[in-house]
Amino acid sequence: MFAEDEAEMLIAAARTPGELDAMVDQRVAGLPLEHVLGWAEFRGLRIAVDPGVFVPRRRTEFLVEQAIAVARPGDIIVDLCCGAGAIGIALAAAVPRAELHAADIDPAAVRCARRNVAAFGSADRVYQGDLYQPLPAGLRGRIAVLVANVPYVPTEEIAFLPPEARTHEPPVALDGGGDGLDVLRQVAAGASCWLAPGGHLFVETSERQAKAAGTAFAASGLVPCVISDEGLAATVITGQRPG
Repeated sequence: MFAEDEAEMLIAAARTPGELDAMVDQRVAGLPLEHVLGWAEFRGLRIAVDPGVFVPRRRTEFLVEQAIAVARPGDIIVDLCCGAGAIGIALAAAVPRAELHAADIDPAAVRCARRNVAAFGSADRVYQGDLYQPLPAGLRGRIAVLVANVPYVPTEEIAFLPPEARTHEPPVALDGGGDGLDVLRQVAAGASCWLAPGGHLFVETSERQAKAAGTAFAASGLVPCVISDEGLAATVITGQRPG
């Protein structure tokens, strides 16, 4: 985003000159624009983003598009590593009568997601815990669309991220372990138990990690497929549970 665009957004958001000065100072100090504003735009929706919560990326809209393509009205959708809940909310907004559930290990993210999800479903369907652990047992074998924006930055590369990310976003939302795929492998390993027959798992990764990610999906009994968009610099791996 150009500086002029950011300036217009800050001016529009500020209620007083003093508030504008404070917001500009926060931005100059390196706070992400979305944290300064208190929201991020994602697929045309305004998603509240509290300080310290992972900011949804525009490239992740590509993941949502792939999931929408297979979702059907009334599907059960689960958003793991949900952060502010942007992916799940975008899907719920696009899929009629979708039953949305979401989970994250970070308490701040869960509080934020509950506020966002309230407009598209029940806030008590946003759970705090590690991956599948907090999900209701009744969802086992019934999930049609499982999305997970897992952390996929290798640990040794965290130091090279932009300061906005490494300073103001939680490490648990960024650090994917030695090769960046630790959490992806955990999600893939548990997916077949939770997906309905024919259900799909969607995970964002990088182009260079896609081959190893596909191997992890196949080892977990899923049929993998890698889809990329060069313009968005987005890579998504999908895995279908055989029907």
